[in-house]
Amino acid sequence: MAIYVLVHGATAGGWIWQSIPARLRAAGHDAFTPTLTGLGERRHLFSPDITMETHILDVLNILFFEDLHQVILVGHSYGGAVITGVAEKAAERLSHLVYLDAFVPQDGEAVKELYDPPVVHTLTEHYLNGGKSLPVNGAEASDPRFTEHPLKTFFQPFHLKSEAAKALPRTYIFCTDKAEMSIRGQGIIRSAGRAKAAGWPYHELNTGHHPMWTMPVELTNLLLGVRLNAR
Repeated sequence: MAIYVLVHGATAGGWIWQSIPARLRAAGHDAFTPTLTGLGERRHLFSPDITMETHILDVLNILFFEDLHQVILVGHSYGGAVITGVAEKAAERLSHLVYLDAFVPQDGEAVKELYDPPVVHTLTEHYLNGGKSLPVNGAEASDPRFTEHPLKTFFQPFHLKSEAAKALPRTYIFCTDKAEMSIRGQGIIRSAGRAKAAGWPYHELNTGHHPMWTMPVELTNLLLGVRLNAR
């Protein structure tokens, strides 16, 4: 039996995975879908003081309190940055990292720096002018379950020194339709390029940014396939 922990992206919550956990369990595995602090059903905990470290700790606590080991850790979108930080602190509990249309930060880099310079400038100006959150954008704005996202999480640089984390196998799944994302897709396109250049197993789904909604069978099959290459 494999254990999957699925980490959602910015403005979302654990609810976003919809049928994926049930499909994984039907295949004989287990799945956890934590919601990060200040988002989803935990939005009443929103605070401008929430940082990337807060969200990393959310996932670390799932691993610890559920006593999970040999975990296939999946990060969607912003969640890719979160799982990168989790691996740095708890590589011994993990067997594989899966980046689902996700950010892949490098050492010394914050999430905001994955974008092109004009976007970095806009985010920085917003932050310096007292901005506390990122708004819900695009098609997601029509779903009230999406919430504003704590802005500080995009500004905390990563310090990636763990050799155990670097040794973890990694897979990238890229969603090819970026029309709905506009400039928000820049960081993901850049991250997918990094994964390919590093020689990670790489897959594409011909769909938009939420394959858990639009291609749940295909996504589940890819996740099930990952366990064959897990450590």
